[in-house]
Amino acid sequence: MTTQKPRVLVSDALSPTAVQIFKDNGCEVDFEPTLGKDKDTMLAKIGNYDGLAIRSATKATEKLIEAADNLKVIGRAGIGVDNVDLKAASRRGIIVMNTPFGNSITTAEHAISLMMAVARQIPAADNSTQGGKWEKSKFMGVELTGKTLGLIGCGNIGSIVADRAIGMKMRVIAFDPFLSPERAEKLGIEKVELDALFPRADFITLHTPLTDKTRNIIDAAALAQMKDGVRIVNCARGGLIVEADLAEALKSGRVAGAGIDVFEVEPATDSVLFGLPNVVCTPHLGAATTEAQENVALQVAEQMSAYLTRGAVTNALNMPSISAEEAPRLTPFVKLADTLGSFVGQVTDSPVKQVEILYDGHVAQMNTKALTSAVLAGLLRPQMSDVNMVSAPVMASERGIKLLEMTREKSGVFDGYIQINVTTTKTTRSVAGTVFSDGKPRFIQIKGINMEAEAGEYMLYTTNKDVPGIIGKLGSTFGADGINIANFYLGRDHEGGDAIALVQLDKPVSAGFLEKLRALPEIESVKPLEFAI
Repeated sequence: MTTQKPRVLVSDALSPTAVQIFKDNGCEVDFEPTLGKDKDTMLAKIGNYDGLAIRSATKATEKLIEAADNLKVIGRAGIGVDNVDLKAASRRGIIVMNTPFGNSITTAEHAISLMMAVARQIPAADNSTQGGKWEKSKFMGVELTGKTLGLIGCGNIGSIVADRAIGMKMRVIAFDPFLSPERAEKLGIEKVELDALFPRADFITLHTPLTDKTRNIIDAAALAQMKDGVRIVNCARGGLIVEADLAEALKSGRVAGAGIDVFEVEPATDSVLFGLPNVVCTPHLGAATTEAQENVALQVAEQMSAYLTRGAVTNALNMPSISAEEAPRLTPFVKLADTLGSFVGQVTDSPVKQVEILYDGHVAQMNTKALTSAVLAGLLRPQMSDVNMVSAPVMASERGIKLLEMTREKSGVFDGYIQINVTTTKTTRSVAGTVFSDGKPRFIQIKGINMEAEAGEYMLYTTNKDVPGIIGKLGSTFGADGINIANFYLGRDHEGGDAIALVQLDKPVSAGFLEKLRALPEIESVKPLEFAI
């Protein structure tokens, strides 16, 4: 039996080499580089594809995502995903990938270029000279050497800008909450708070994503803290700067110049910054080099095909990364995590308030973010069948479920295991499991009762008091209905105390048979279980 190849739609302009990468890695590809601009045709066709590769022209809106019945991954050749409805994709279980490193050097070089252009007024001087004028005194500039550059954001692009600036003998200070002192020292820069950066910097460049915390990070209040004659460059995202406030500061001379590559509204056909003599504007050219466009195209093709054919997750914005190397070792434990979550989800009738997950032994050294996503997917699936590892964390958060994760070194007889404790509005459920050398999930503890049970596709979970004769009654009841027991697993907390059983079956049982079991005076509860084994 042949396995159908994943189908990928490339709806924006990617290079022929990128398209060939999809094909070489076992994907079928439809290359339609102008389709992204045709919303109606996109809606009609998107349901046929497993993957969608885009640049910025295609808008992956909520409406398009809702029509994408088979879509598993959206790959953006570039950093920004403003054209993808990330929340809608996450709810539908669609992974969204970007390529954060393919255009880093190009964008950093553009920031440096704008900084130089602003410092020496190169565009205005060029325009004047080619207009037949010779205005040397009008275009007096400033040197970069010895000046202080303030970076807002010092991730991949910001760190490259810092390196180039240090090469030009600038002093570099940076504001970035995620920048460690060790990393700052290695880069040769000084980490500062934002209020300290503004009054010290001669030049300020922005290298941060647009979030609720960074939106309008440079406004009238921030500009008032800056030293007179500061020059500002933004090659990151529109919306980081309040353009009207910057325009006023430029007109007053408080800001000596600005280099702006990104705007609040794009395409920017009109702006309060246009026409000001001390502003250099470019049409979002940060990633616009031949090398960068090729790099991000090749990168997104590699990432998407690796996920669709091998399950490797790289540079995903809504899913923990899983490398191709770790996927084979992680996959059995992802299945275990899903099975444990599914067990609790199937035996729980009341709303879940909290999920506590413990990773013990060598499992604690694995990619626990991926395992946690699998636990939540298994837990929620009995209530919402279309949930998966991508959508589960979003759905859990939307339902107000509190999540606690813990890791610890090996503490028992098992080399590594996962335990989950789920608190509902009525009770607390506990289950633990591990994976043996055969790669199959096994339950090792339920309700605090130790047992060893291999998970099967169809099972029954029963609870009862530890009294003589219960095994015989269960066996005879099954036999009377002609139901074959594949495996029978038992456990108890102590003699005469609480006891549990997991019965593995060849096929599901009827509702009528379940009622017969519940009618047995020794049985306290019966729950049918199904696992995707």
